[in-house]
Amino acid sequence: MISLAFALSTPMLGQNAEMPPRASVIGTVTDVNGDTVPNAAVVLKGSNIHEERIVRTTENGFFEFRDLQPQVPYQVSIRATNFAEWTSTITLDPGQFKILAGIELRIETDRTTVHVTYDPIEAATEQFKTEERQRVFGIIPNFYVAYDHNAEPLTAKMKFKLALKVSTDPVTAAGVLLVASAKQAGNSPKYGQGWGAYGEPMGATAADGFSDILIGGAILPSLLHQDPRYFYQGTGTTGSRIRHAMLSPFWARYDNGKWGPNYSSLGGDLASSGLANLYYPRSDRGAGLVFGNFAIGTAERIGASLAQEFLIGKFTRRGGHMN
Repeated sequence: MISLAFALSTPMLGQNAEMPPRASVIGTVTDVNGDTVPNAAVVLKGSNIHEERIVRTTENGFFEFRDLQPQVPYQVSIRATNFAEWTSTITLDPGQFKILAGIELRIETDRTTVHVTYDPIEAATEQFKTEERQRVFGIIPNFYVAYDHNAEPLTAKMKFKLALKVSTDPVTAAGVLLVASAKQAGNSPKYGQGWGAYGEPMGATAADGFSDILIGGAILPSLLHQDPRYFYQGTGTTGSRIRHAMLSPFWARYDNGKWGPNYSSLGGDLASSGLANLYYPRSDRGAGLVFGNFAIGTAERIGASLAQEFLIGKFTRRGGHMN
């Protein structure tokens, strides 16, 4: 009952890697006015590196370091013409995909020491901006996935913005048309055949998906302080990753970092199935169909979780780069 774009938007749980996986760092360099700084030299030094590693920012100010050793202090220095040098010290957790937030270069007048303070809201905002650009093959929305295991929780405003962004995306609209065509071909719900009846399954499909993502991805997560995103595990044994994916519709991370029952996901599926009774044909209403659609929706989430864990992440563009 949910289009591909909606099926990808699922709340997930955490990971339990057996061996310390390597870590990554990305960031976007801007000036104090918020404009990106291209061709800046980003220098990474660590106790495990004999020679410093240097990359240049792209036209969008983006940079990335991969294959970094966890639990090792690294110093990140950023230098650009006419700007004061920016420095920060970081230590990465195993498997962490860290977004280095708050990088603002100031115009150089005299030698200036920039003291970086960590702001959770600012970090969450930077992570949110990155997630808004995540697309499979650069096309299909994949916004509800956190590749940083230590990502800051989303604010209520971000949860609603993400739900509306998925719902109004052109690819989502195309998915609605595709699913509606399949449902009409199968005469389920029983709106009838022909072009005259096509608008009804299309409207019902759009309403199903919108109510599901709005309730399960924004309203309930905001009220219950749960995180609606999928927290990609990516490491560990195949068995642990399968368990991680299959349990995700039932177990979620809360905004305080703890884990518990995924009332948001289950409640969103159940509420969406119940609301369908208001606009489905009389022959497709009733408690049996509500719980049947709820079971189908939950099964779709499990399937989407497995796809995220073993396939989709490999083809998702993050910050303009394919993983």
